[in-house]
Amino acid sequence: MASFSTSLEQALRRALQYANERSHEYATLEHLLLSLIDDRDAAAVMRACDVDIDVLRDKLTGYIDNELSGLVLDTHGDAQPTAGFQRVIHRAVAHVQSSGREEVTGANVLVAIFAERESHAAFFLQEQHMTRFDAVNYISHGIAKRAGMSEPRAVRGVDEDAATVEGGEEKKRGAEALEIYCINLNQKARAGRIDPLIGRGPEIQRTIQVLCRRQKNNPLFVGDPGVGKTAIAEGLARRIVMGDVPDVLADSTIFQLDMG
Repeated sequence: MASFSTSLEQALRRALQYANERSHEYATLEHLLLSLIDDRDAAAVMRACDVDIDVLRDKLTGYIDNELSGLVLDTHGDAQPTAGFQRVIHRAVAHVQSSGREEVTGANVLVAIFAERESHAAFFLQEQHMTRFDAVNYISHGIAKRAGMSEPRAVRGVDEDAATVEGGEEKKRGAEALEIYCINLNQKARAGRIDPLIGRGPEIQRTIQVLCRRQKNNPLFVGDPGVGKTAIAEGLARRIVMGDVPDVLADSTIFQLDMG
């Protein structure tokens, strides 16, 4: 189970404190981003992506004080994180766990904020021309947008102890990209986080048949959101881990790529 870094734990407490100080009923993503400014890992990423920290702090403070006045409670009570706040934390934890790492840092949480596209937190970052790709590029490879700040492994948030693999830097960078952008469904299955798939045996069997072809071996699942397309892929990953697939697929790994 992934744990929070000490710095991130402090940032989360600080976000709730910012909301409580203003008697806000909820702690929002804007409270969270404001607190991440003082998190060493998240701040290092923002500086490398050429974000003006002081301007960002002023924008967030102004938004929280002026636009979130509707969250003020007449009675005293502890602020609760919003659904967006919780989604970001869960998303950061999921990415860390799927990559086989054990610690969630402020850098991971910062990257996860970009998925909340309708939030002002993401807007304020994008307003300074920072993108999710910029953040991941720096976390993974130490490549900064700001001149003179590029350095390898600049912040924690990826596997800092990754061994050099046979094939050199290109293969290593490819593996890092998979860790950052994708979820390893095989690892998820081994960890017992994929439930048995009921009633989709024919679909999985047909998928296996297509994958085993010599040509035209790219299965495509088409359907509305929520009909179970991802569940089929997860079910196949579970079969691979259990050894319930033909030999040609026995050593296969399934990665889930979130295009968002």
